[in-house]
Amino acid sequence: MNVASEDLTLVWSSEQDAQDISPAFIAKLEELLELAGELEGVAVGEVALTFVDDETIQELNKQYRGLDKPTDVLSFAMSEFGEDELQIQYEDGADDEAAEDGKADSEAFIEPLGDIIISVPRAIAQAEEYGHSVDRELGFLFVHGFLHLIGYDHQTEDEEKAMFEKQEAILQKAGLTR
Repeated sequence: MNVASEDLTLVWSSEQDAQDISPAFIAKLEELLELAGELEGVAVGEVALTFVDDETIQELNKQYRGLDKPTDVLSFAMSEFGEDELQIQYEDGADDEAAEDGKADSEAFIEPLGDIIISVPRAIAQAEEYGHSVDRELGFLFVHGFLHLIGYDHQTEDEEKAMFEKQEAILQKAGLTR
């Protein structure tokens, strides 16, 4: 169980063997999360990050997007609840509406922002293609995924420009330059 905190929390796992994920790199991702949160006014929440291989991300891409091919990053935002979706049940039995009214035990639950899935083999290939480090590419994909979790998209040229400018500013601030 997670205990609520006053900041953004990164929970991560690695289900791939293309690259070691070091504690120093996780610290860099936590820094990126804090910087992105500050820029966007998101101070509290949990982001679940999973590093996977191409086969796993291809399966997820096919299942959730209908695209039978690998991709570099997928994001699954928790804030896009539909009418037919289940409400979250808190430890004290309160549901989402009670939580919004302040009746749920705030120490029992960190609001999940969503899940980010990154294909490490794709990130490695893209880093080589773009001529920068794998850490920078993984950081870019992580920030990209986070911005999707909080509502950004890049369906139009203007949306893409705005999103990519934000990503670049966050990466620069964290020292992950090209």
